[in-house]
Amino acid sequence: MPPRRRLSPAERRAQLLDVAARLFAALPYDEVLMEEVAERAGVSRALLYQHFPNKRDLFAALYREASEQLLAKTRLDPADTLVEQLTQGLDAHIEYFAENRNTVLAANRVLAGDRLVQTIITGELDALRERLLGVLPLADDRTRAAVSGVLKSWLVFVQVLCVDWLTHETCTRTELRDVCVGAVVGALRPLLDEDPAPDWPR
Repeated sequence: MPPRRRLSPAERRAQLLDVAARLFAALPYDEVLMEEVAERAGVSRALLYQHFPNKRDLFAALYREASEQLLAKTRLDPADTLVEQLTQGLDAHIEYFAENRNTVLAANRVLAGDRLVQTIITGELDALRERLLGVLPLADDRTRAAVSGVLKSWLVFVQVLCVDWLTHETCTRTELRDVCVGAVVGALRPLLDEDPAPDWPR
C-alpha cells in the first residue's frame, strides 16, 4: 500500500471545507461538531483548529466558497433575454438551496445575527445587483438609482421567500422561480422606457 500523500495547507483546507460542507448540509447547524469534522477528514482536532479556530469560522469559510461558486454559475450573457438570465440564475440558486437546506437555514436563521456570515450574503446580493444593472436599459443616473433600489429590495424578497420555501414547500421549484421572475419584471416595467422583458409572461 503506497504511503498517504501529504497535503499542502491549501489542499488540506479544501479537504476540510469539503467534509464540512457535507456535514452542514446533512445536519442542523447545532448538531455539527468540530470533532466529527476532524474525524471524517482523518486529521487531529488540533490541525482542524489551526485552519479554523471555531465552528462559526469554518461555516463562514464554506459559505463564502458556496457564494463564490453560485456567482460563477450566474454570469449574465448579453445574448440572452433578461428573463432567460433571471431564470438561469434563479435555477442555480434554488438548486443549491434545495440540496443544502440545512446550510442555507443556518446562514439565514441560526446565524442571522452573525456579522461575518451576513456580510457574505450581502456581498453576493450586491454583486448580483450590479450584474443586473449592467444588462438593463438604463437611460440616465436617475433611472439607475431607482432601478438599483428596486433590485436591492427584490433580492432580499427572493432571499426571504426561498428560505421560507425551504421550511414549508408550498409550491414547486418552477413556481417559486416564476414568482421571483414575475415580481422583478413587474417592479421594473414602470421605471424603464423600454420593456425589459417582452417575453414575459411566457
